[in-house]
Amino acid sequence: MQTDSQIKIPFKMTTAFKQVMIIDDNAVDLYIASRTITSNRFASHVIECRGAAEALEYLAYHSHDADKLPQVIFVDIYMPQLSGFDFIEGYAQLPERLRTGRTLYMLSSSIDDLDIHRSQADEHVGVFLVKPITRAVLERIADGSV
Repeated sequence: MQTDSQIKIPFKMTTAFKQVMIIDDNAVDLYIASRTITSNRFASHVIECRGAAEALEYLAYHSHDADKLPQVIFVDIYMPQLSGFDFIEGYAQLPERLRTGRTLYMLSSSIDDLDIHRSQADEHVGVFLVKPITRAVLERIADGSV
């Protein structure tokens, strides 16, 4: 059986976004997500963060340079020091101008109803996604159907 990444369908999308951020403590998951995003031309550049604190620092540091800020942020829920939900709490404290024009997607390899409901209840989260990120999911995000 072929997976989304193995199916050779003409992908009409030019680069959908300039910057995308992935926040994940797992190096393998981070690499796979980054490769999927770049190989499917979902973003021109992927900002890889190994934790929530690093991501919040990046956003604050580049707060006055819109070209360096991501339009889409994928956040893993389960990370050791600060969870994805901790990131969302920190993100909510950022100035509104930093949050405007960005969509957050929560990622998890588990399908815990509590995590799904908590994600859906947060105004800053677009959608809860199950890992790994696939081409089909990227296409749905790019065309606005997710």
